[in-house]
Amino acid sequence: MTLSTSHRQPLADEVTAKLREMIHSGEWLLNQRIPSEPELMARLGVSRGTLREAIKALAHGGMLEVRRGDGTYVRATSEMSGAARRMYQDHTEEHILEVRLGLDTQAARLAARNATPDDVTSLRATLAARALAWAAADYEGWARADWAFHEGVAKASGNPLLHELYVSFGGVFHQELLKQQRRGRLDGLTEEGHGELVEAIEARDAEAAVATVNRNLHSCAEWLRA
Repeated sequence: MTLSTSHRQPLADEVTAKLREMIHSGEWLLNQRIPSEPELMARLGVSRGTLREAIKALAHGGMLEVRRGDGTYVRATSEMSGAARRMYQDHTEEHILEVRLGLDTQAARLAARNATPDDVTSLRATLAARALAWAAADYEGWARADWAFHEGVAKASGNPLLHELYVSFGGVFHQELLKQQRRGRLDGLTEEGHGELVEAIEARDAEAAVATVNRNLHSCAEWLRA
């Protein structure tokens, strides 16, 4: 995997692109510590200065976090999600929920029009995994499955840009779910916005799909205010 110098772009840019590819591909998972500097220098065949310049660029984009004395961690899977993560730190849970309302209702509306039978099967399987995780008190697994379900609806919308936008907010929404669960009194298996949504998507009923998302998120808003 050694990189060669290129006359078409600076070597640091080439290294940045390679590190970004490793994150995109899932070779380095979200919140995982990446290999040490000496290991990456040997693997990529570059100097410490070039490597640090590339890491700094990805840290500035929000994809990596450099923790002095501890290492460098993956914090987002794209610059877009990294920007979303930084941006959301300055906003309230209510603001986050309002953004979700816009994304989720449009995803539901389009999924009711465009979802395939395989999409519906996948959504049902994800909900089954979500239920099992909740029953086992595996709240990390529950939050991952809940998020995977909503991402699956966005994917089933058939609009790749909407799906990409939704994925970019994934880390933030995942953490919000866990924060809500830790407060207690949360119904982790609500049918509104989940089971009912799948039924509406399968029936090609866009109005019902949007309605169940609205009920779910409005009940979440009321829960946050309580």
